[in-house]
Amino acid sequence: MSENFATALLGLGGNVGDPVAAMSLALGALVAHPQCRVVSVSRLYRTPPWGKTDQDWFFNAAARVETALGAVPLLGLALGIEQTNRRLRTERWGPRTLDIDILDYDGLAIISEQLTIPHPRMKDRAFVLMPLMDVAPDYRIEGRPLADWLEQADSAGIEIADASRDWWRGA
Repeated sequence: MSENFATALLGLGGNVGDPVAAMSLALGALVAHPQCRVVSVSRLYRTPPWGKTDQDWFFNAAARVETALGAVPLLGLALGIEQTNRRLRTERWGPRTLDIDILDYDGLAIISEQLTIPHPRMKDRAFVLMPLMDVAPDYRIEGRPLADWLEQADSAGIEIADASRDWWRGA
């Protein structure tokens, strides 16, 4: 893409209905958007719930996207895709059909009412770090490699649900 495009790292997840299909549709919506290009997608992970643990397991993935959208418009696009997949925001860390988080946007630090980038809690969440390593192995958080953060995060129970990077295509 041209130099007007930024690189965004996205985290995707869900545990209600068919979250794999919802994530596939979300990635397809990003591919279809004229100002976005999905560069790479992680393997698909099955992960135990985090924060609120009395719910179904999640599926999680990450994507590297090139986009001409600014960070806030990209957030608007992500929220719209979540709503299309019937995402309801009723409970923090609660069940959801689809969750799309902007983990990083072109290496910028953004703190606003709408958005905090880099994502403030990703370094503590193995279910974010493992897929992120698939699409951005050289990415650093607070100057430290992802692998360092992953060593400190609780990865118990996380398993690869689909090792193919194309798990999302054709849904």
